[in-house]
Amino acid sequence: MIASLTGRVARIDLDALVLEVGGIGYLVRTTPQALSATRHGAELTLHTELVVREDSLTLYGFPHAEEAETFRIGQAVSGLGPRTALAVLAVLDPEELRRAVAEQDTKTITRTPGIGPKVAGRMLLELGGKLPAPSAPAPGAAPAVPAAVGGPDADVVEALVGLGWAEKAAAGAVESARSDGGDGLDAAELLRRSLRGLGGHR
Repeated sequence: MIASLTGRVARIDLDALVLEVGGIGYLVRTTPQALSATRHGAELTLHTELVVREDSLTLYGFPHAEEAETFRIGQAVSGLGPRTALAVLAVLDPEELRRAVAEQDTKTITRTPGIGPKVAGRMLLELGGKLPAPSAPAPGAAPAVPAAVGGPDADVVEALVGLGWAEKAAAGAVESARSDGGDGLDAAELLRRSLRGLGGHR
């Protein structure tokens, strides 16, 4: 089991990065938050989870150990899987998820694309008692983030369509996220803002 990796960021993609460790490049799936917080050539440590399937080995990595632990617990929910667990962490940080579970808040869970009330209810049931208790009061609404114009838009729309959204809805969410600010939003952050805008409504 690969528990963590420390190395140089050799490449940054829309939903993953390549971390060069001892001359070997590891492709690691991660969240938009982690991608937007790093840069090419940076030294980075990721806490990882290796997901083994019959036809693939996929590494998921997170800058903070609590994110990796939340991912590990979350993907064990019946019918959820690693891709959806990663999408949850793209929309909700571990503290927000813990609070939603503690308060049985279905609406917060359904902000994640692909998760409707039925799946959210199953998550609340199966995660109860498995996640630590929330440690902070509910924060205010997240501030608006400046949006980028041009380049990243088509890539983000494609990524959202790959997650199961209709192209029209995806394009609308990207346009809305971009119109909220200026041109300083990169693809990773634009994806995060678009996911928040889409919430659980398909």
